[in-house]
Amino acid sequence: MGTQPASPAFLFDLDGTLVDSVYQHVLAWREALEAAGIELSVWRIHRRIGMSGGLFLNALLREVGRRMSADEEARVLRVHAESYARQVSQVRPLPGARELLAYLSKVHVPWAIATSGRLESARPTLEMLGLPASTPLVTRDQVKHAKPDPDLFIAAAALLKVPVEESVVVGDSVWDLLAARRARALAVGLLRAATAKRNWSGRAPTACIRTRPTCCATLTRSA
Repeated sequence: MGTQPASPAFLFDLDGTLVDSVYQHVLAWREALEAAGIELSVWRIHRRIGMSGGLFLNALLREVGRRMSADEEARVLRVHAESYARQVSQVRPLPGARELLAYLSKVHVPWAIATSGRLESARPTLEMLGLPASTPLVTRDQVKHAKPDPDLFIAAAALLKVPVEESVVVGDSVWDLLAARRARALAVGLLRAATAKRNWSGRAPTACIRTRPTCCATLTRSA
């Protein structure tokens, strides 16, 4: 009798995928940018959420034609971190996230979290999800390049001691999908109002998960 193939590992994004924290990040970035004299519409900030802070800031600065010194950039990143820390108590796990992770652990399917955020912002989020400090986690502090580069997902797969090419990346942003593709992993997109398929613009995942308020998720083949 042939052996059953091993289950693939799951590599999860954190913000917007497991916890509902995207808008807190958007507002924190707006506060930090306005403190530096840059006023932007919320939608222009929102569409870049999911990138690392440094890449996010550089992209926006190019967009508005502004340059900053290293000290000014560091100040913006610090104000963002401080603003987000004040709002983190408003963040909640997304419906079904805790149950999904608990089920994967119960059936011995390996999983890890790979986030463009730094450890200082990820740690309270893990506590909110009821996850122990030993949870397999890779943050921006641990890799040279963050999303849309594949480093985070490659490091997460290495942490689980599985080939990244045989892993499933689950995320809610274009940057997750790009990073998954560059890692040669299977990409699953979390489809919500803020991440409609049209926003994936040629970077559509292999499949998508449509969330519902009833805490259940339906896996569907993308068009």
